Amino acid sequence: MDRVSYRVALGGIVSAFCLMGMFLTGVFPLLYLVLPMISGVLLLIVVEEVGIEWGWVTYVAVGLLSLFVTFDKEAALIFIMFFGCYPLLTKYAGRIPLKWLRLVIKMVFFNVTMVLYFYINVHLLGLTDLLEAFEDFGKYGGPITLAILNPFFLMYDFSLRNLTIVYRRIVKPRIMGKDRR
Repeated sequence: MDRVSYRVALGGIVSAFCLMGMFLTGVFPLLYLVLPMISGVLLLIVVEEVGIEWGWVTYVAVGLLSLFVTFDKEAALIFIMFFGCYPLLTKYAGRIPLKWLRLVIKMVFFNVTMVLYFYINVHLLGLTDLLEAFEDFGKYGGPITLAILNPFFLMYDFSLRNLTIVYRRIVKPRIMGKDRR
């Protein structure tokens, strides 16, 4: 499985599935967070099979192409800023020996990313009406939203770790056959 052609083919197939998911955010707008999340999880296949370097290459390709293919630019932005890179960054965070430090770093990354995502959405994509609609609630809306999102992030992180285990123990042996582990 070390051949370059295998790596390129796997990256291309995963990229196609990721882009299909990103494209579908324009068809099913209610899934504008779920489909980028699934696309990010698909990148784990590339990381598990051919390495983190090819995972980054696939992430960059999907991120750039999703800007052009995706009708919902918010979905492309959240994929680029969080759901695409986070599954790859967890591989680096897994090297930190202290669990509490690892969790703190992940939480800081998530919160900083969500704040940046909000401000980029407002100022770059022109959602200033959103801020005006909050009026007085806008002062407290950010911290309240982050307080609500943090438990969801912890569930996402837990699910991501378990999906990696499920892929290694159940999916990969069924695809590759029991002899080729």
